[in-house]
Amino acid sequence: MKRKIVRLPSVAAFVAGCFLMPHLWVSCDLLGTNSEKTGELRIAFSADQREITRTDSGMPDTCDFILTVTDSKGKVLYGGPFGACPESLLVPEGSYVVSAVSGEFSKPAFSAPQYGDEQCVVVPRGGVADVRLVCRQVNSGVRLRIAPEFLDVYPQGVLFLKSDDGKLMYGYKEKRIAYFNPGNVSLMLSDGGVDKVLMSRTLVAQEILTLGVGAASADSPGQGAGSGISVSVDTSRNWISDNYVIGGKPGGGSGPSNALTVQQALASVGDEDVWVCGYVVGGDLTSASASFDAPFASKTNLLLGPRSGTSAKASCLSVQLPDGEVREALNLVDNPGLLGKKIFVKGDIVAAYYGIPGLKNTDEYERP
Repeated sequence: MKRKIVRLPSVAAFVAGCFLMPHLWVSCDLLGTNSEKTGELRIAFSADQREITRTDSGMPDTCDFILTVTDSKGKVLYGGPFGACPESLLVPEGSYVVSAVSGEFSKPAFSAPQYGDEQCVVVPRGGVADVRLVCRQVNSGVRLRIAPEFLDVYPQGVLFLKSDDGKLMYGYKEKRIAYFNPGNVSLMLSDGGVDKVLMSRTLVAQEILTLGVGAASADSPGQGAGSGISVSVDTSRNWISDNYVIGGKPGGGSGPSNALTVQQALASVGDEDVWVCGYVVGGDLTSASASFDAPFASKTNLLLGPRSGTSAKASCLSVQLPDGEVREALNLVDNPGLLGKKIFVKGDIVAAYYGIPGLKNTDEYERP
């Protein structure tokens, strides 16, 4: 079955709210929509991402982000993976909230950065509203650097990080970042049945605060919890905006680890021997058409899309599959299971291959 533009129900005035749904959901009230009062809503992640905060875990794949489109009555018209959303939503004219998050986050957790964006957009009658989501970290974090002498003075002491949403025990050997929703976070010591707040600070989105925790070695634990303890902010490790991006062009595609996205590749015609990362969305290319559904007949080419649900040829990069190992591993005739999967390929970006920018002389590949 071919992918189609989704028609959604009518709406009223301004956007009242946005409710996240963990599973794919699109309104089923599709019949009877007055097409004369509709417009197109197109959603993509910006290829020119702003800087986002460094993290102790890998960067998320934007195709896995949870996308939510909400109408002016607060009704969720789409809730599910960004990669599964149609390229274009045909919706009634009106106002919408479009939001995307890398995952759910409600209580403190280690190694759990959350990224996302939320925008309000007005879809005009008979027009197109383009939403370009900018992925930035939306929660905050704390990491402790506990001095060896602290262990000597408080061998039975337990450190906690606490917010209104809950608390985390921070072990003396813990190296991970503890993540919290923006707001007040307190560092607490529990020792000998006594709890003491050592420090409190209000964190903002994108902030990763590093705290040094020490204790004067001459102090005695018998003086009570908190005696002789020093807490300092390590400003050299207080990250608010660092050079880690989703969708940027770090390194220019010199390897799979910094491969260009499809969007970047489309804007990099003339680059040679570069790696590109994208999703296999189709094949059987001609100068005027492409197939997005199996079965496929051609082993010599495929389409690489910016997300797994891409169904517009103009949004894709065509890829030449030269005779040999690359063709054997990537052609959709022999490897139909590749459809919708992410791959990395290396070659030369040309202005036109089957009517759109393409990757030719493809000589290397990786399949995650």
